[in-house]
Parts: sequence; C-alpha cells; structure tokens
Amino acid sequence: MMKLTCLCGQIRVATEKRPDYIHECNCTLCTKSGARWAYYHPSEVSVEGATNTYSRQDKDDPAAAIHFCPTCGATTHFTLTESAAAKFGNSLLGINMWLADAHDLAGIELRFPDGRAWSGAGDFSYVREARILG
Repeated sequence: MMKLTCLCGQIRVATEKRPDYIHECNCTLCTKSGARWAYYHPSEVSVEGATNTYSRQDKDDPAAAIHFCPTCGATTHFTLTESAAAKFGNSLLGINMWLADAHDLAGIELRFPDGRAWSGAGDFSYVREARILG
C-alpha cells in the first residue's frame, strides 16, 4: 500500500498499488502546481480530508481539477472535471507522486512528456529519455 500526505498531513491519499510509471510533464499546469503524476482509476484511490480545487482559466473546457490542501497548499491529486467525465467516463485520477516517500518509488519509470507542445489529441511526445527512480 502507498500512503501519501500533504506537508501538514491534513490530506491523506492511499492506493493499494504502485504506479506503472510517473509523468513529469512540462506544461504550465503541471510545472506551476508542482506535480509528478501517477494515474489510477478513481476506485483504486482513497482521499481523506477536504481539499480546494483549481481548474485552468485559460482553457474553454479544462479536463482536470487540481486538488490542493487549503492549509499548506500542497497539490495532492487531480480529478476529471464534470465535462471531461461526461465525455470519457470517470476513469482517471492522478496522484502527485512528489508526496510519496522516495523509497516507495524505487524502480518506477519516470517519463518526461512534452505537455507544452501537446495538442490535446493523440499521444505525448517526450522531451528526454525516461529514467528509473531510486
């Protein structure tokens, strides 16, 4: 089991499995929110504690709502917005792996998608070669 918390411990995120890989995306949302994402189905994750949310204002129809701790400000996870969930189903939740203990991530592949250049359709290209954590 992986257990992650924000800096103050008010928000607790847990999942039974380690991620297959982690994305360190270079888009403005990911870099400015300080996140490295691992992706899960929402049924695989439990979140305890009340979060605040933010969705991009520069997109007509943002797909993600970033959740963060109202006390310490740490980004904890993202969920799909209502419109994205209506289009794709409620099938994706991201956990900010910067909140994990480093030893829990040893052996996991860290990928570097080029979110700044991504059109929003199709697969990401990558800005550099992946590496293994730990």
